[in-house]
Amino acid sequence: MSLRLIVVDPGHFHCALVQKEMYPNVDPTVHVYAPVGPDLLDYLDRIVRFNTRAEAPTRWRLEVHAGEDFLDRLARERPGDVAVFSGRNAGKIQRIAAAIDAGLNVLADKPWIIRAEDLPLLEQVLRKAQERGLIAYDLMTGRHDVMNIVQAALHADSEVFGEQLAGSPVEPGVAVDSVHHILKQVAGAPNPRPPWFFDVAQQGVTLSDIGTHLIDRVHLTLFPDQAIDRAELRILGGERWSTAVRAPQFTQVTGTRAWPEFLAPHVHDDVLEYPCNSRLLYHVRGVHVAMEMRWDWESAGGDTHTAVYRGSRARIELRQGPAQGWRPELFVVPQADIGAALQRRIAALAPAHPGLAAERSGGEWHVAVPDALRIGHDAHFAALARKFLDHVEYRRPLPAWERPNMLAKYWLCTEGVARAVLR
Repeated sequence: MSLRLIVVDPGHFHCALVQKEMYPNVDPTVHVYAPVGPDLLDYLDRIVRFNTRAEAPTRWRLEVHAGEDFLDRLARERPGDVAVFSGRNAGKIQRIAAAIDAGLNVLADKPWIIRAEDLPLLEQVLRKAQERGLIAYDLMTGRHDVMNIVQAALHADSEVFGEQLAGSPVEPGVAVDSVHHILKQVAGAPNPRPPWFFDVAQQGVTLSDIGTHLIDRVHLTLFPDQAIDRAELRILGGERWSTAVRAPQFTQVTGTRAWPEFLAPHVHDDVLEYPCNSRLLYHVRGVHVAMEMRWDWESAGGDTHTAVYRGSRARIELRQGPAQGWRPELFVVPQADIGAALQRRIAALAPAHPGLAAERSGGEWHVAVPDALRIGHDAHFAALARKFLDHVEYRRPLPAWERPNMLAKYWLCTEGVARAVLR
C-alpha cells in the first residue's frame, strides 16, 4: 500500500522534518494546502534542501494548492490518506477536526490545543477518530529518544530504582527543567520565527506547548502503558514570567523591522516582554511533579532538558549542563547497594542498545550512551512517522491508554496555564 500525504498550512519547521527522509510505504507526491505567505515559502525551501543535499537526498514531489480557501479545497479534493499539521497552534484543533470529518488520518505536531475551553473539542475529535477507525496521533518525538527510553527502563527496575517516592512541594518526587532557545540552527540552517510565534494567543506559553512533551515523558515513565484519568491529577500551583526580546533581536529572527500591532501590549521602550515562561507543580496519583519551562534567547549548547526521579533505592538524573559539555547524560545516584542490579539491567538493555554501559564515577554511576544511539532531534521525527504510518497502513488501533492520557495531558497543560500566577 502506498500512502499519500497532505501537508496542511506548514507554519513550523517540524512539518518539514517529517519529510527529512523517504518512506517505502509513502507516495513521493505530497499535496500541500496553505495560504500564500512566508510560512509556506520556508517549508518549500526546507524540502528543496532535503531533495538537493549531497548525502541521501529525498525525492519529494510537491503539488501546492495555495490560497486563502485552502481548507475548503482540502475538504473537497481530499487527495490523500494522511493530513500532517504543524503550524500556529490557535485554531489547530478545528483544522484537525475538519480533517477527521473528511476521513483523513492525522499526524499533528504538539500542541493540539492551548486553551482549556478547547478540551471538549479535542475529546470529540479523538472519539470520532476512534469510531471511524482513523489514526489521530500526537507528534511526541521524545518517546524515541534513547535517553528517555533508558531512563524509563531503569525507573521500572525495582532492584535499581526501588519505589517511586511521592516527595513534597519542597522536594518533589519528579523534577523536570527544559530550556529552549529562540535563535538556533535546525537541520543545518538558521531557523526563522514568524512574528506570530511571539503571540502567546497563537503559539501558547511553554507549559501549553513544550509542557505536552514533558508531561508525556513523565507519565509514561511513572506509569508505563497505563491510562491516567484527569481525576488522578491535582494542580498545586504555577506561575508565568517573561523573556525580554530587544528590537534588533526580533528583526534578526523574524526579518520584521516593526513590531506587529498584536504585540503592542507587551512592548515597552522597544523591548518585547515575551510572556512565555512557566512553572507548574502538580501531583499524579500522589507523586509530586515540578516542571519549569522557558524560552531563552540563544545558547552555544542548544536546547537543554534535565530530569530527576527520586526512588527509595536510587535517584535517576538526566543532566545537560556545562559539566556534560551540553550533552544529555544519564546518572544513577545510589541510596542503597545497587551496583550488581544496575549492571544486570544494563546488560539486559544492551542487545537493543549496543554499547550501553554503566561506569562508576565517585559516589554515583554514569550510564554511558554511545554516539551511535544518539540519533538526534531531527531523526526522532522520522522514527515517529514510521510508527504512525505502520498504524495507518495496517489499520492497527492505538493502545487503549493513548486517548485518556492525551486528554489528561492537555487538561493539565491548559488548566495549568489558566491557573498560573503572572509575575
